[in-house]
Amino acid sequence: MESGLTDALVLTGLTKVFKAPAVDRLDLTVRAGELYALLGPNGAGKTTTLRMVAGLLKPDAGGVSVFGVDALADPIAAKRLIAWAPDEPMLYDRLTPLEYLEFVAGLWGVEAGLAAGRAEQLLRWLGLWDQRGQRCEGFSRGMKQKTALAGALIHDPRLLILDEPLTGLDAAMARQVKDLLQERVRGGATVILTTHFLDVAERMADRIGIIQRGRLLAEGALEDLRRQAGDGRATLEDMFLEITGEAGVRAA
Repeated sequence: MESGLTDALVLTGLTKVFKAPAVDRLDLTVRAGELYALLGPNGAGKTTTLRMVAGLLKPDAGGVSVFGVDALADPIAAKRLIAWAPDEPMLYDRLTPLEYLEFVAGLWGVEAGLAAGRAEQLLRWLGLWDQRGQRCEGFSRGMKQKTALAGALIHDPRLLILDEPLTGLDAAMARQVKDLLQERVRGGATVILTTHFLDVAERMADRIGIIQRGRLLAEGALEDLRRQAGDGRATLEDMFLEITGEAGVRAA
């Protein structure tokens, strides 16, 4: 795919092989300022793809460009533009949310006063301000997930990559996270997420990509996918199952 000025992420021929190809010559473009949902069955290559974009896994072949920065040739410059939030939150349990955000901001070189303001804003957005002085070790999984998300956002990344961000969250927590993500997109950030909640992707995503065996099978806005399926009223779940041939299997 040809990279344009508005592309946040361009993958060209991205490949990763373990015992078999996990990501197989994947071409994918995510535009700046959109919320892109990457869907696929278990083992489709979603997490492997995102880990390569985040610089946590080295591709066997192909290219990764983040806002025009070659992420393989200059990984540090690319990582400054990216935030990565895995499906399992990784925190220092002995720290409080404020201490954790101060620590992460320091790693990114964010000025202390600016970091403090961002930390308060994020913790208030995510409903954690009242717990700002409590150690993370006593938090529920959902509270840890939200704290980790705040840590991912503290350096104000242009590209936010989220692997199953709603897993383990109750309805109220999920709403807080969804509202925050939509607010970030309205502010000009780009969000890529995986989710097994297809109704969330259907409602939130500007565009949706469906992959299987490491290859992109279909892509577009919901209406584009409906036109491809030849059914103007099909749900995303119907189209997902039809495209992947995974009848009875939810995206995960």
